[in-house]
Amino acid sequence: MIQQPTKSRPAELEPDATRVRFRHRYRTGTTTAAGLSRRAEWADAAKGVCIILVVLWHVVVKDYLQIDWHLGVPVPGLWGTLGEQFLPLRMPLFFTISGVFAANAAQRPWRVVARSRVAGFLYLYALWLLIHTAILAAAPELPTDRATSALGVLEQLTITPSNLWYLYALALYFTIAKATRRAPRALVLVPAAVLSAVAAAGLLDTPGNRGGLYQNLVFFLAGLYLRPQIQRWAATASRRRLLLTSGAYVLALAAMAVAGAQQWFGVWPAVSVVAVIFGITAAARLARWSALSKPMASLGRITLPIYVVHMPVLALLHRLLLVPVSELGRSAQGLIVLGYPVLLTGLVIGLSLAVHRGLLAVRAGWLFALPGPRRPEAAR
Repeated sequence: MIQQPTKSRPAELEPDATRVRFRHRYRTGTTTAAGLSRRAEWADAAKGVCIILVVLWHVVVKDYLQIDWHLGVPVPGLWGTLGEQFLPLRMPLFFTISGVFAANAAQRPWRVVARSRVAGFLYLYALWLLIHTAILAAAPELPTDRATSALGVLEQLTITPSNLWYLYALALYFTIAKATRRAPRALVLVPAAVLSAVAAAGLLDTPGNRGGLYQNLVFFLAGLYLRPQIQRWAATASRRRLLLTSGAYVLALAAMAVAGAQQWFGVWPAVSVVAVIFGITAAARLARWSALSKPMASLGRITLPIYVVHMPVLALLHRLLLVPVSELGRSAQGLIVLGYPVLLTGLVIGLSLAVHRGLLAVRAGWLFALPGPRRPEAAR
């Protein structure tokens, strides 16, 4: 069940304290409810865009580029190149927003954080890892990380997280944030930034998804520690700032590509910082266009079911579509090659949400939240 904000209790910029959710509540604090509502919408809209980019990237690299396109034009390669341009933006922005939403939760007692955040995310990670392992075994041709043995499952549960590593990371990041809450922020942020730079430069062994785990802690902590500054930046975002930040991001990407500096120490995290600043600015500007921001914000409030369900859905669609699409004639392929990733991304997201609704209808909500007692206010 996705929670709705209540009128009787101040809302919070974080998930519910007793059940892990990707729908957030907002605290009015000293600002006006209307002003904070706008900031809440930009944050959720940013998450909505990020989850679309996650699914689109997986569609491109795990399905689209595996099809035998016999067209004589490099359209598939262009989609792959386009997807790569969002790599410094997608997960760093996602974790920054997650850190913003986590600010209040990290201040709560250990017993609350340990259950609602650490145990909650680890429960979801372990549960969906087993589900993914079983379903992905039926689609061995899908190029993705998967466990093929009991030892492989154990490794993904502990030291080398699977495609569900975002959940694993949140459990770990909450633990670090809570354990270091009294430490000077610089003493936490600087080592996290160094870890990110070291991992991005290839100076650490990063099998599976360990690289993402090492690189994104700094962005989660930045969202947690710099929440007021991020909110002010979003609240004052202007068209001029959007042009400047987008230009800076494009220039940073171009300079990194021309110099071949992707693995130079500190370059990738620095480009990701520029990308996050651009992403926050763009989301804040998007929030002024309700026709676009409201759908994105609605999607951003239900990222959990999309995140955990989309890979099995994509695997099954890949098994159904790979051979038929590869065997289409040149003319037929020419009609679909440009829009195929967009259409398949929309289909995967739609089916993921349909699966979510179906599971909730049969009272399988335990697949999306750690079972346990619920507060009366949440039992709606």
